[in-house]
Amino acid sequence: MSLFKARDWWSATLGEGEEFDQGCLCVGDVDNSGTGHDKVVVGSYMGMLRIFSPHADTKTSEGAPAEALLLEVQLQNAIVQVEVGKFVSCSDLLHLAVLHPRKCSIFSVSGTAGNVEHGDQYQLKLVYEHNLKRTVCNMTYGPFGGVTGHHSLCIQSMDGMLMFFEQDSYTFGRFLPGFLLPGPLVYNPRTDSFLTVSSARQLESYKYETLAVAAEAESRQDPDLPLKTGGKRLAPDWTFVLGEQALDLCVPSFSHATSSIFVLGERNLYCLRDNSHIRFMKKLEFNPSCFLPFASVTDGTTNLLLGNHTNMLLVYQDVTLKWAAQLPFTPVSVRLANFPEIKGVVVSLSSDGHLLCSYMGTDPSFFSTPKVDAREADYEQVDAEMKKLQRFIREASRTQDFLPKVDAEEDLTLTVTVSSSMDSPSNALIQDIDGVSVPSVTVQVKVKARCVVQSSKLTVAIQPPLAVTQDQFVLQPMAVGSSTGVAFSAFLNGRYPAADLTGDVTVSYSSPTELNPKGVPRVLQARFCLPLALLCVPSSPAKTTKFKITVDTNQPPVDLNTLFPEFAVKSEDKDGNSLAFQFLSGDKVTVLASRTSQRYRIQSDRFEDMWMVVKELVQRFDQHFLKLGVKDFKKSFSGPLPLQEYFLSVDNHFQLRVSAQQYQDLLSERAVQFRAIQRRLLTRFKDKTPAPLQNLDTLLDATYSQVMALAEAAEQNRALLEEAFVRLRGATHLLVLLLSLWQNLTAEQTSILEATLLPLLQDTPQLTKEPKKKRG
Repeated sequence: MSLFKARDWWSATLGEGEEFDQGCLCVGDVDNSGTGHDKVVVGSYMGMLRIFSPHADTKTSEGAPAEALLLEVQLQNAIVQVEVGKFVSCSDLLHLAVLHPRKCSIFSVSGTAGNVEHGDQYQLKLVYEHNLKRTVCNMTYGPFGGVTGHHSLCIQSMDGMLMFFEQDSYTFGRFLPGFLLPGPLVYNPRTDSFLTVSSARQLESYKYETLAVAAEAESRQDPDLPLKTGGKRLAPDWTFVLGEQALDLCVPSFSHATSSIFVLGERNLYCLRDNSHIRFMKKLEFNPSCFLPFASVTDGTTNLLLGNHTNMLLVYQDVTLKWAAQLPFTPVSVRLANFPEIKGVVVSLSSDGHLLCSYMGTDPSFFSTPKVDAREADYEQVDAEMKKLQRFIREASRTQDFLPKVDAEEDLTLTVTVSSSMDSPSNALIQDIDGVSVPSVTVQVKVKARCVVQSSKLTVAIQPPLAVTQDQFVLQPMAVGSSTGVAFSAFLNGRYPAADLTGDVTVSYSSPTELNPKGVPRVLQARFCLPLALLCVPSSPAKTTKFKITVDTNQPPVDLNTLFPEFAVKSEDKDGNSLAFQFLSGDKVTVLASRTSQRYRIQSDRFEDMWMVVKELVQRFDQHFLKLGVKDFKKSFSGPLPLQEYFLSVDNHFQLRVSAQQYQDLLSERAVQFRAIQRRLLTRFKDKTPAPLQNLDTLLDATYSQVMALAEAAEQNRALLEEAFVRLRGATHLLVLLLSLWQNLTAEQTSILEATLLPLLQDTPQLTKEPKKKRG
C-alpha cells in the first residue's frame, strides 16, 4: 500500500467510446433532497446524461455503478457543459443546466420514494430551453448585477459573443473586442465582472454594468469603424498579460477566502487580486490538465488541487506542495463532494469516461502481531547451524565470480567501408578551389542485428573542415538476423587542410530484455579513415622550400610510387625518388628519397601542411615492411626539432583568441552606447514639448555602423580562428610524431605525450584563460 496513491472509494466506467472534457462534470444536491449530500452529474459528448449517488456499501459489489446510478438519459445533442444552480424564477430549488452546441436546457430532477426493493425512482423534467443561433463554447452563471435569490446564465459562442439569459428570457448579447478564439470564462461575484483569456494571451475583466450599457451586438463590427447604434464601445476594465494560453479560470467563493483569481496556464499557475495585481505565480515542471481551489486553511492562503498528464493529483497551499497522490488516469476535471459516509471526497473524471471518487492517505491497518510461544534456545543446535552456514559462505566465496560477465557477442555488428575510388560526380558543397575540383568519397555503413533491436539512431562525427552529406540517420526496428545499411559522402568543406582524416560512426539502440521490455539503452562505435586523396592531388616536385624534415630508416630505399600508387599516376618521376602533393587549399608538400642513403626528406613552404604527408608516409612504411616480413624495421628522426615553427603556430592562434576577446568587449561597449542613445531619443520623442535632437540621430547612425563593422570583423576573426586551430592541431600532432621518432618511444609513451600536449578536438573559451589586460 503506497502512502502517495489516491485511495479508491468508489469508481465507475461510463459507456464505451464516449468522450468527456472539462465541463462535463459537476456536483451538487441536484434532486433537492435537503440532506446536503451531493450527487455527481456527468454529461458526455455523445449526449448521455448520468447522475450518481455513490455509497460506501457498494464499494466491492459487482453492481456498484448500477446501484449508485440514479438517472441515465440519452439526449439528442452532445453535452458541452453541465452546471447546478438556481435557474428558475420564483423558486429556491436547484436545477440542472445542460449546455448543447446550439441549445441550453434547464431541467428539474425529482425523486419518488419506492415501495419495493428496487428503491427510489428519479425523473428528469424539462423546465425551459433556449435555442441559440450560434455554436457555443462554454458558459458561466451567478447573481449578475447583484441580484439575490436566483442565478443568471452567460453563454460564450465560438465567434466571441457573450449571450446573457435571466431565467427563461434573453437579456442581451455583446461581442468581445479583438476576438479570435474562445477561452475559459468565469464570473466574479465580488466585483460583478466576467473574466476570460483572449487570443492575445492576456486575462481580461469586463464589468456586468459595462457590458449592459455597451453597443448592442447584432453582428461583429470592425473596431476601427464608427458604431451604427447607440451605446459605448466595449473595452475591458483591466487586463493582465499571461504570455501563454490559459486552460482554466477559477474564482473561489468559500468562506475566509482571500479576494483571489486563479489562472491555470500551460506552464504556470497565476493568482491575482480582484484589481489585477498579482499575488504569486508558480512555474510548473509538468503539463497540467485541471485544477480546483477548494479551501482556505489559514488566513491569506488557499489550498488547491492540481492534476497533470503524469496521472498525479497534487495539493498546493499557494506555491508550496503539500501532498501528491497517484491516480489511475489523467484527470480532465476534478471536484470535491460530500457524501453520507464521508466528506471531502475527490471526484475526478478522465477523457475516456473513468469516474473515480477517492481520498488521500492510507487505510487503517487492523493487523496485530500474533503471540509466539516462548521457549529456551538450544545453543548446541544454534552453534551447529552457524558452522554449517559459515561453510556454505566460504565455498560460495571461493567459486563465485563477482565481476559482471561481458557478453561474448554484441547485439549489433557495425561495419564501415570506405570506397576505394572517388565519387563521380562529386557531392562536395564547394565544387572547386582555385580551379581544382573538390572530390568526395562514399562511406557505406552496414548494421546487422543478432537480436531484436529498437529505437536505433546512427550518428556520424568528423572533424572540420571535412564534412559529410548527412550526419544523422534513424534506423528502422530490426529483427533477429536482419541487417540494414546507410551511405553518405565525405568531402573537404573549407579552404584550409584538415588535421585528421578519421571519423566515428556511433549507433545508439535499445535491446529489450525480460526485466525491461522497453529495452536497455546501448551504444556501439566504429572508426573509419578517409583517403589522403580528399585533401590533395599529384603535382610536380618543388626544389626550394622553407621547412624540411628528414626521416631515417634501417632498410633500403623504397619506391615512393609503390607506397602512394594513387598519386603515382600523374607523377613525372619514373624512378620513384620524388613525389609531390598539392593540397587543394594549401601549399605543396614534396617527398624526396635518397638514392644512396636510407633517408627521406619531406619539405614544404608551410610547416603545418607537412603533418598529413608525414603521417601517411610513416604508416605506409610500417604496412609495406610488414607485408615483406621485415621484423626489425626501425624509423627515426635525428633532429633538430622544429620548435620555432611550432611556436609561431601557437602565437598565431593565441593572437586570434586575444582579438576575439577584444572584439567581444568592443561590441559590448558599442551595444551599451547604442541602447543609451535609443533611450535618449525615445524620451525626446515622447516629450509633449518638442526639443531639438542635438545630433542624437547622427550619433545613432554612426554607432549602428560601428556595431555592424565590429560584428563583421568578429565573424572574420572567428573564421580565421577556426583555421588557426586546425593548423595548430596539425602542428601539435607533427611535433608529437617527431618526438616519438627522435626518442624511439613506444605507443603507450606516445599516447601519454599526446595527452600532455593536448591536441584538442574543438576550441572552446573554457579551456584557456582570458588574456590579462595591461594596466596603466
